[in-house]
Amino acid sequence: MLAGAALRKTGEGWEFASEAALEDFIWENLQQLLSLTPLKRQYAAKGEFCDILALNESKQLVILELKNAEDRYVIQQLTRYYDNLLDERPFCEQIDYHQPVKLIAAAPSFHRHNLIDCKYNLLKIDLLQIQVFKDNQQFQLCLQDISTNQTWSIPISYQELNFSSTKHGISETPQLLLDWLGACSAEEQQGILKLREKILSFDERIKEQIESRNTIRYGKGKSKPVAEFCYQRTSHKPVVFFWLPTPNSRQKEVIGRLRLWLEGEIVTHLGHIPEGFGRMKLQSEWDAIPREKRPRNLYWSLSHKSFMPVPISQGYNDVSNSLESLADLALTKWLTRI
Repeated sequence: MLAGAALRKTGEGWEFASEAALEDFIWENLQQLLSLTPLKRQYAAKGEFCDILALNESKQLVILELKNAEDRYVIQQLTRYYDNLLDERPFCEQIDYHQPVKLIAAAPSFHRHNLIDCKYNLLKIDLLQIQVFKDNQQFQLCLQDISTNQTWSIPISYQELNFSSTKHGISETPQLLLDWLGACSAEEQQGILKLREKILSFDERIKEQIESRNTIRYGKGKSKPVAEFCYQRTSHKPVVFFWLPTPNSRQKEVIGRLRLWLEGEIVTHLGHIPEGFGRMKLQSEWDAIPREKRPRNLYWSLSHKSFMPVPISQGYNDVSNSLESLADLALTKWLTRI
């Protein structure tokens, strides 16, 4: 199954929401798109980072440098990567270094300096133009070699947003959050956007704060949070966190940062994760990982040390499993802390 992507609408069409989103999508669909086997991404060679290293069927090394906007220095970058990798010769058991290294630059457009640099560079560098098309409701990524006009294309799993706010006084949805929602289903999009409205309309003291390119937090300052949306690159979707009573705080209530596992607007599991995404995974997620790469003992508990989250029925007996009910609980608990 092809991985989804975060896209955004521009004045002229569509593009990837960021260079990281572009790299994620190319990396995860490299075999289907260019018939290349992914080897390593963001590989460090002499202090410089190559976007993607890959192999073709004859074990030839391929270096890809990706740009989400025109960049007049991409040819120089690839030239340095070429020299660095030939000096270090990493992954020699997988790469046949007797073959020439294939260099590819991919970008939405190329500056005239790129063409001049290629013309007089002793290395052969393929320039692939990136285009995102929308045909009816289907999105496509197309790469076209600007010299030969050869093209490669694959569909992009992207759901265009269709949501009208029903509440007055709510600020416009941040573009960052809209970018994240592209790989979500229509139901998931509606759930997240309705949740955002519910939080912001609950109390005027709750503010929306973009903490980083991967985190949007809701609350009163940094010390009184109520919820958080965090973009997870592996799933290409935002993950919801609420500040709720921790599952193991039975006698004395302790408020902690809990991740919610969702199916649409239904909460199936939750887990106490003090920061980041933690190590918790559903049993089905652990089962999908090769046994040799899993922890020997998948320790389970109600605490943040657990490897697996808690089913909602074990976490809270008196709260329904709807996202709205958990939001109500989080907002009520937030109010008592103000």
